[in-house]
Amino acid sequence: MNYDAEGLVPAVVQDPRTGRVLMLAYMNEESIAATRDTGFVHFWSRSRQELWKKGETSGNTLAFQTLVPDCDGDSLLVSATPAGPACHTGTDTCFDDGELGEGFARLESLWATVLDRVRERPDGSYTASLTGSGPEPAGRKVVEEATEVLLAAKDHAAGTADANRVAEEAADLIYHLLVLLAERGVRPSAVMHVLAERVR
Repeated sequence: MNYDAEGLVPAVVQDPRTGRVLMLAYMNEESIAATRDTGFVHFWSRSRQELWKKGETSGNTLAFQTLVPDCDGDSLLVSATPAGPACHTGTDTCFDDGELGEGFARLESLWATVLDRVRERPDGSYTASLTGSGPEPAGRKVVEEATEVLLAAKDHAAGTADANRVAEEAADLIYHLLVLLAERGVRPSAVMHVLAERVR
């Protein structure tokens, strides 16, 4: 590694489930060793001049996956799964300025949660109840919610429903579609790739 004069190197943390950049901090040999030894990401605090484990106080830890230097060896890409918000302000990422969470960017966070529920199947989880045994419950819900979107759009055109109802029904459809994708092992990135190919 090409450390700076203080023995530090910038480390960009990325969520391996969504690809979203979570934060930037600094690491040195000691924090890299602690990260690898404990399985939780550690950094070096430039203000306090001490080693610190991310989430030691808040509980919002980063479960270490991989650590890769860039081509020049003067920065690191740390892949880590967050347990809660990565930023001290309470947002999922330190780069959330209020606009980042709008639109389809928010789907990354939702996808990570859906994937977790489908894999872990916690008791009482509605998401988990849509997967596994039974006559295609997730698939049936996608069909049902698609019909609801159509009816809401029709009512909106007729002036008997507002745009909020269309948004609510569309949200239900997207959510259940994500559950279906997770159950079948199809990543949203594959869907986005197909969509990109269709844009003319």
